[in-house]
Amino acid sequence: MLSEERRRETLELLQSEGRVLVRDLSKLFRTSLITIRKDLEVLHQQGRLERTHGGALPLRTGALHDRTLHEKERLHRQEKHRIAAAAVRMIRAGQVVILDSGTTTTAIARACRAFRSLTIITNATNIAAELAGTSVEVILTGGTLRANSFSLVGPLAEESLRRLSADMLFLAVDGFDVRFGLTTPNLLEARVNRAMAEAARRTIVVCDSSKFGHRSLSLIMPTSAVHETITDRNIAKVHLKALREADVDVTLV
Repeated sequence: MLSEERRRETLELLQSEGRVLVRDLSKLFRTSLITIRKDLEVLHQQGRLERTHGGALPLRTGALHDRTLHEKERLHRQEKHRIAAAAVRMIRAGQVVILDSGTTTTAIARACRAFRSLTIITNATNIAAELAGTSVEVILTGGTLRANSFSLVGPLAEESLRRLSADMLFLAVDGFDVRFGLTTPNLLEARVNRAMAEAARRTIVVCDSSKFGHRSLSLIMPTSAVHETITDRNIAKVHLKALREADVDVTLV
């Protein structure tokens, strides 16, 4: 059996049974435990299941599901690196850029470390740490720290953003339903994201293709407020068509 066939059957079994165990899959497919663990890790990296000790569970896709930053870092790594590389090519020396919290925007921050003249506004404490010791000037919004995302939210964050102006915002999202808009599981995070968009001349959504067609609890803004989207080539044709019909520029990586 080819690895893709085995992984497809694993997903079908997960959907019908509600969970899968490494030892059971090893017996079913007559292959080693190591091979099954590799299968599950690949499927986890692709965002198709939740890896657990000894097996896997279906993805928790409810509107309230709020993964930690560490959990997100394990998903779609290659896509995020390509998206970050494309984003950095849009930035020019001397500009002011807003980065919201997220693993994709963290990858953008890492790619910006070589800039000699750049100002980054962010509500993400981990992004500020990534840029510490570089020539990039960092402005932290202030606010209340969210443990899940290492981000600063609340009235202090929103008020500081209202007093600032930027050339562009790179916005990472948890869900992008083109008909509905951009969403996040956290209400306070959504408010800060809206303030970021109001402060920036151009809003660029950076997200891998798995985010399309999904909604989280809180609406950040409608699709009409987005100028451009950077995503990977695995985006479904229906979502790509919808973006272009909404007059959103799309960069595929």
